[in-house]
Amino acid sequence: MDRVRRRSAAAGQATVEWVGLLLLVALLLAALLAAGVRVPGAALAGAIAARLTCALSLGGDCGEQALVAEYGEELAAQVRRRAPTLVYEPGMHALPVDFRRCRSSACGDGRGEGIVLHSRRGEPVTAFVHVVDCRRGSRTPGADCSGGRDGNLYIQYWTYYADSATLRGVPYAGGKGYHRHDWEGVELRISPGGDVDERASSHNGFNYEQGAANWGSDAGWGFVRAATEKAGARPAGGWGPATGALFVSGGSHAGNAKAWVDSIGSLTPGRRLRLVPLEPIARGSPPGFGTVVPPWLKQVWLDPEADGTS
Repeated sequence: MDRVRRRSAAAGQATVEWVGLLLLVALLLAALLAAGVRVPGAALAGAIAARLTCALSLGGDCGEQALVAEYGEELAAQVRRRAPTLVYEPGMHALPVDFRRCRSSACGDGRGEGIVLHSRRGEPVTAFVHVVDCRRGSRTPGADCSGGRDGNLYIQYWTYYADSATLRGVPYAGGKGYHRHDWEGVELRISPGGDVDERASSHNGFNYEQGAANWGSDAGWGFVRAATEKAGARPAGGWGPATGALFVSGGSHAGNAKAWVDSIGSLTPGRRLRLVPLEPIARGSPPGFGTVVPPWLKQVWLDPEADGTS
């Protein structure tokens, strides 16, 4: 028995030492790359180093290292720098959280005022990132980069809420607007010349600014949306100059890139937003969300100019 225990302890120690050695190698490789030392296959080596460091981190949350591992340092820095500030409507307590850790309002609700970084249960405010790269030489496999998409870089920030209650507070109708799970988000379009446009998901479409002209887009009525855009009542595709903000409506969580607001309930600064790359999750075996369509099954996942959110 003692021999078995000694052997078990030795195996456990060897495992710890092996993990420590891998972590040391990953950190050393990352340090060499950061110092500008030429390493054969630097891009691949950098990704491997980031993934090893992320996988072996004791904190359990890879943070910025996950962005670097998925997108590389340059693009990861751009994803972080362009993260929008989330501006919540007064009275809104629901916060976007990590669906892998929280799927109920009990853990996803916040205090609803001031700068909010965590829910009352300590869940960090989170946005999931997806990149559609239509730049020549680095195009996302399977993406539709035809026509005006060619040369653009698209960054999508998706937010998950435990539920949606569009008609909350409306007598006799509140329950009809309720469903579990809700995915919303904001998308950036960066042209080869550096111009940045923005649009936000809103119900069944994408909008830029609040207004009655968005009704067709909200309802998913393509012919109404097309008519209002042809008349100049709203920008084509819901795109407009980037504001760096996502204005979130209470209840439905529908968004706008630009809004005229009398007051703000709470906000999460973009630089404090926890960002998680969504591609590795989509490549795995992600969970289902009932009748709600997750980002990786939406048309806009591969066609960044798609008009609908389903």
